[in-house]
Parts: sequence; C-alpha cells; structure tokens
Amino acid sequence: MQLQATIHYLTLMKNATLIYTTLFIFCTIMMTAQEYTLPLWPNEMPNSQVSDETEEYGDRNIKWITGVQIPDIKVYLPTEKIATGQSVLICPGGGYRGLAYDWEGTDIAKWLNSKGIAGIVLKYRLPESKSVVTARHAPLMDAQRAMRIIRHHAEDWHLDPEKIGVMGFSAGGHLASTLTVHHEDELVKHYDALDTLGAHPNFQVLVYPVITFSAADRHNGSKESLIGKESSDELIHYYSSENHVTANTPPTFLIHATDDKSVPVENSLLMYMSLKNQNVPVEMHIYPTGGHGFALALGLGYLEGWTDRLADWMGSLE
Repeated sequence: MQLQATIHYLTLMKNATLIYTTLFIFCTIMMTAQEYTLPLWPNEMPNSQVSDETEEYGDRNIKWITGVQIPDIKVYLPTEKIATGQSVLICPGGGYRGLAYDWEGTDIAKWLNSKGIAGIVLKYRLPESKSVVTARHAPLMDAQRAMRIIRHHAEDWHLDPEKIGVMGFSAGGHLASTLTVHHEDELVKHYDALDTLGAHPNFQVLVYPVITFSAADRHNGSKESLIGKESSDELIHYYSSENHVTANTPPTFLIHATDDKSVPVENSLLMYMSLKNQNVPVEMHIYPTGGHGFALALGLGYLEGWTDRLADWMGSLE
C-alpha cells in the first residue's frame, strides 16, 4: 500500500534532486509504516522566491515552527481494523506567525487515529516569510494543495474521498474556514495533474477559530500577519469567512470558550449564525472557561470532554 503511494508521487517528479527527496520519503515510509511525510510541491514551488530565511524551531514547551520553507503534510493513518474511512487535514494555529505543530497538530492526529480517523497535519507557509512572494496567498494555496494530495492518495490510504474534513485551531481555524469558503479560488494554475481534483472539505471542525477580520471581533495579530495593518475593505471582507457561507458549505463543528481573551468567542458565534441562516448543519459548544489555546484540554475538567463531543458528531456524519 505504502509503496504504491510513493510510486504515484514519483510520477509527478521531474529532476534528480526531487527523486532523491522521494527516495528519502520511501525510506521513511518503510521505517514508520503508518506515519510519514510528503512535500506539497514536488516541483518548483509556486509563490516562492529565494531568500536567506531558514526554518526554525522555537522553545515554547511545544514544537513551535517559524519560517516554513518546505510545506508538507505529515500523515498518520489508523490501524486498518478500526479505520472509518474519514480523514482530517489539521491546520495548527499560531497567529500566522508560527505553527504550534505538535500541540495543535500531531497530538490531534494521534487522538484522531485512536478513533479510527486519519489525521494529516499541514505544515503551511507563513505570510511573513521572506521566501513568499504574495503573502496572503501562501497559506490557502498550501491548504488547497494538501486537500488534493489527500484525495489523490485516498485509495492507497483506504480513505473515502468524500469524507475528508478540515480542522483548524485559532489562526489555523481561520485557514480551515478560508479553505472551506474559498476552495474554488484558482491560486495556482497548471501545476500538475492534481489540479483536476477538488480541494473542498466535506466537513469542518473549527476550534477557538479566528473567523472575522472586521474591527469589532477580530484577532489583530492574525489579520496583520495575513493582510497587513493597513488593508482594504475588500480584503477584510474576503478574509472574513462569515461573509461567504452558502447553502453548499459543509457541516461544521464549532468549539470556543467564553473567557477567550485572545480570539473573542464572537468569532464562533458569527460563524454559527451565518451557517444557521443558510440551513447548514452546525453543532457548537461554548464553554464558560478554558481561555485560548487549550488544544485537547487534558486535565482541564469537563472541558476535556470536548473531544468526545467531536467524536460523536463525526460519527453522525453520513
């Protein structure tokens, strides 16, 4: 199964350097079996330029990544015996300035695996990177590509191509919701055969998400990192996901804490009302306390049960 996935990826690569990368990936697959990494852009990376920037790992008691240079997905597949066919692309948060890669990424993927769900962590480029040409396009471009790669490998990974969701935390929740409402926007043209595959999520899970860039309820750090301190009304409207919900927006699960001092709970409330007004199936859990960035909420009392609510909801999806 894993060998076949690697061969499929190899057909997209065109030079010796990239073939070497593929061989490295192949060795990784053989060693880790159900856990491996794939680059998003095997050929020349779009929206990219040469810089002296390097990827860095900071010390915040978590794996904190800045200056992403080679975006990728890290794939965690559940044991086939318990696999449900569902998969989730996970977008870690970090205010579009860094990625809380394990706290809101790989830890979440491992929890999903325990429920028979594939967890696929997205390491996406950050808009403040000197290696990016058009800052605001990089995260969405990488998320769209990741969804297409998952669909391309769905058969190899024993996934249902119409049960692929997206999940995001904080600014990663903004990216997840942006992917959901703007998945059809053509940011990359004629890259390879995967362009023909849909980038749409079949459901979305938004955890203390940044949703709006409107003045009243926005998270200024995420807004300024993505579209700048001084930005047009057009850009603010485009990147406020509540403005773009339609009847075709997929089922959504929302969770937030009322006492969140970083991303106001009104972000989730705005998204909930937009979904409700379009008759989109939506489930929302608002907890009185928990603050911001609680991730799995281990040891935080009954807030810890939010993952049980999520597992129940995902099990109810058709």
